Amino acid sequence: MLGPFVMVVSTSLADPAQVGRGGGLVLWPERPTFDAYRSILAGGQVTTALGVSAFVTIVGTLLALAVTSTLAYALSRTHLLFGRVILLGVLATMLFSAGMIPMYLTVKQFGLLNSLWALIIPVTVSAFNVIVMRAFFGSIPAELTEAALIDGAGEFGIFWAIVLPLSKPILAAIGLFYAVNFWNTFFSAMLYIDDQKKWPIQLVLRQYLINNSQVGVTDAGTVPPSQPALQMAILVLSLIPIACVYPFLQKHFTKGVLTGAVKG
Repeated sequence: MLGPFVMVVSTSLADPAQVGRGGGLVLWPERPTFDAYRSILAGGQVTTALGVSAFVTIVGTLLALAVTSTLAYALSRTHLLFGRVILLGVLATMLFSAGMIPMYLTVKQFGLLNSLWALIIPVTVSAFNVIVMRAFFGSIPAELTEAALIDGAGEFGIFWAIVLPLSKPILAAIGLFYAVNFWNTFFSAMLYIDDQKKWPIQLVLRQYLINNSQVGVTDAGTVPPSQPALQMAILVLSLIPIACVYPFLQKHFTKGVLTGAVKG
């Protein structure tokens, strides 16, 4: 697992001469340089794409957590009117899908084409995440909510003051699921976004790695970075955000997944 990752980072740090000798890939840089990173972060499509991905990930994750948690809490309440019918409707979306063309027509009908909201709204709610979070909410002792009801708290007050503070593990786990999904948005962007200025980093990465387009950047030094070094630098930048976030959520991750999925 570490071998390819080390090679990618090493190539991004290698000078053009060593990259040329290595045939495009370097196992260990002889004279490490950050020229490739300085070049792609000096402005241009890559910098814009990172900003787009950051916006989609942050806004999408917060919105998805808000909708998923409120829906899951409502479905966990036994006295919810038509709760069973709504739950079956949520489960049905896990078994049946309208397909790519109907989804595209729906996005077009709502005027979301060429909009960043096309990457957020259609995937705001995941039925699987709703079911996992509902199971977690169902495991919270009913005595807590009943005591709050006796004290005069409403459903929203119970949800905000009691349920959410007790749900940090599942919120961290589901939030990580959503964040990874939004950050890795690729196919939806290819379908709905024509303006290259609104492309997320994964679509830009595809353009440079799969389509082998030349990375146009401002030279960082006397010798411009090689194209393989620039491509690997973009790849590293696309990996860093999730790799940095995961350690902070790791302590909640396992507990949240197990508690939400297993109910004894």
